[in-house]
Amino acid sequence: MTSLEIAELTGKQHKNVMQAIRNMEPAWEKTCGLKFQLTSRTIVQPNGGTREVPCYVLTKTECLYIATKFNDEARAKLVLRWQELEQERFYLGTDKIIGEGLRMLNEDAEDTLTATQVAKTFNMTVFDFNAVLRDMGIQYRRHGRWNISDDLADRDYVRLRTHVSYSLKGEKKVKVYMTWTMAGLRFLNAKLGYPNF
Repeated sequence: MTSLEIAELTGKQHKNVMQAIRNMEPAWEKTCGLKFQLTSRTIVQPNGGTREVPCYVLTKTECLYIATKFNDEARAKLVLRWQELEQERFYLGTDKIIGEGLRMLNEDAEDTLTATQVAKTFNMTVFDFNAVLRDMGIQYRRHGRWNISDDLADRDYVRLRTHVSYSLKGEKKVKVYMTWTMAGLRFLNAKLGYPNF
């Protein structure tokens, strides 16, 4: 977090935050052997121009050390902001892990078509398409999802795809559904009387 952010968050003037940091730096350096990181940021002026402003970039530990000189309200605001930042970092990391996991999980189904996409090639709704395949014994429905018939299961006509979503209450929903490979599409073309492509 920069000293500019600290000033904005706590309602203090930046020059006063900078002075407090400078005053506390010798004790920090003596204890940790490190100075605070001094840098600068470009600030947009009210007239539309910009200027470079020196500022400190502080770790969480350094911020909390500086906050010992603040009043209770300012210190509380700083602590809560660090909690927000850590949660954002956690969720970003979690999203990356989930995204990578889903990518790996769905790798086999990457070039497959959903039932809706296949139904469109036959000028059908997905409801009609699924009903026709059910009536022909090509697929059946169990536990809320379509499955290819057992006698066709080892022909690489279908692959499973996983989709993860979250409700407004934050509850995770995992949906696994069947998709069709190009070999499956050729099989369907032959069964439904359409020419292969």
